[in-house]
Amino acid sequence: MGAAVTNGFDFTPGAQVPLMGSAGQTAATHALASAAYRDGPVDDILKANNEWHVSEVKKGRFSLFEPNLGEAVSRAVQVRLLGGARNALIQSFGTEPQAVVEHCLAATRIRKERDTKLTAVMALCGLLFLPGLLLWLAVFQLRRTIAGAQNRSAGAIGTLLLVGIGGLAVIILIRLPFDGLWGYYIRGMVVAPVVGWLLAKRICETTAKDLRARWDSLLAGGGIGAKVPEAVPGNPNDAAREQLRQGLERLTAEQHSNVVFYAGPKGILGMGTRWGSWQLAEELVSKDRSKEINQFRSWDVIRAIHDKLKLLERGPLHSGGFPAPSVKHWIVAPVGEKAAAVTRPEGQEVDAFQIRGHEIQRICNEQQFGSGNRHYLGVQFTLWDGQLVITMMITVTVLHETLRIEVTGHALGPVHALFTTPPEPKTVTVNKTIRFWETVDRVLPLVETNEVVRLAVRAPFTWYPPLLDHLGGKLVLPEPFGLRHAWAEKPWRHRFMADDAMRAATPVLRVAHTAAMKVLADNGVDTEKFDNRSMVVSSFVQDPSPRNADLYDA
Repeated sequence: MGAAVTNGFDFTPGAQVPLMGSAGQTAATHALASAAYRDGPVDDILKANNEWHVSEVKKGRFSLFEPNLGEAVSRAVQVRLLGGARNALIQSFGTEPQAVVEHCLAATRIRKERDTKLTAVMALCGLLFLPGLLLWLAVFQLRRTIAGAQNRSAGAIGTLLLVGIGGLAVIILIRLPFDGLWGYYIRGMVVAPVVGWLLAKRICETTAKDLRARWDSLLAGGGIGAKVPEAVPGNPNDAAREQLRQGLERLTAEQHSNVVFYAGPKGILGMGTRWGSWQLAEELVSKDRSKEINQFRSWDVIRAIHDKLKLLERGPLHSGGFPAPSVKHWIVAPVGEKAAAVTRPEGQEVDAFQIRGHEIQRICNEQQFGSGNRHYLGVQFTLWDGQLVITMMITVTVLHETLRIEVTGHALGPVHALFTTPPEPKTVTVNKTIRFWETVDRVLPLVETNEVVRLAVRAPFTWYPPLLDHLGGKLVLPEPFGLRHAWAEKPWRHRFMADDAMRAATPVLRVAHTAAMKVLADNGVDTEKFDNRSMVVSSFVQDPSPRNADLYDA
């Protein structure tokens, strides 16, 4: 990142148009982005909870105001990723969080356009005939409350109640005891909300088709681009758009931070738990007993391993092999297992969430024992179109006369199947009227009666989302939050993904050992014991069973 990104103003040139995720990482990104366009119940998100990260749905005062899945996710993600007072985020490896939040903004804009029309309908057909509107809403709220019960008979009672009220309304229209202006107004109170419902249904149906088309397109691989005009300032005084643009810039900068957090049994947040750990530790002895070894530091070994890992994609055979890996120096900061937030380092050694190179080198050489952050060299493979992220972390420590090389494996599995489910067409198979032995598929409306009422009731309040959160409830995201790891499954349930994770360990381990042995030999160290120990460790890495290396029995 060239320019520093802060909570205030930055000096990046002009307004920038956000782009979609990088090639090779679209499946996971599109799956998460599709949640913004979904129309299922908000409680479905609870199915995506995993062992360490649990989302919650906070209920509101009235079920008629509750959001659906897409509305709740869009609102929660926007506030958490772009909020001015937000806490630090966890990197989303294998995805582009900016693309996901852009789709949340685009989905919100589509819904706002729909809600503007619905508000006009509510004002015309509801506000002018408020007593009738309140009566109909009370009926729907009562029916919704009864239908929400577990007892099927209770839901049937709610439907009968609605039918009964409708029949009573017809009787009032036919035999109303009032005449004149009041008679027409009372009839209008009964009819106008129904007319408004018909108009609202057409508006909701059109928007539902648009949202579902975007949902389906994302999962099909095409991906309709997210239009976010509100992120492009129109003039220098456009403070709201400029603030949103800076929020997207800050999100991207934080995504590329080289600081990660280790949370005990949860592993490195965003990378997943350790599934394997291999260590080589031997005494530093001079090859020539009459001379001392040359002075070298941990950074010299790490730099040699770094150069060798860059060549992992090359091999003696034309067998496909590794894709180009991402080799990066990481600073790992410890946090508590139950920490509700993380804090990224600040100061003159940090530039746009990146620890500067000389500080990385100092941590590598000096902070190997006791408190403080630690240095790791990571090689990361993003596979399965972003659905699998394999990270091998390497650290070198020198304590007294012992050099230790530790290699640990981390695997982040695919996003939950909830996010990869395409929209199901709403159809019902019925018998033909005449040729009853034949069937035909009848297309049902995408938006049902209850949904039209819910959307119409929420529409006038969308200008102030906190009020909707109070009335209808909201989605509470797990903390510390990162888009990818919050809804990730374990890769071990997928045979090929598990194979890929375990196959990557042996080549990385041997490259690290080979590079380290060369540095030791060049500096006059007797490598015989290191070579023997390396062979022993290589035999251990053949074990195909992943373990919970972050959990200790002691």
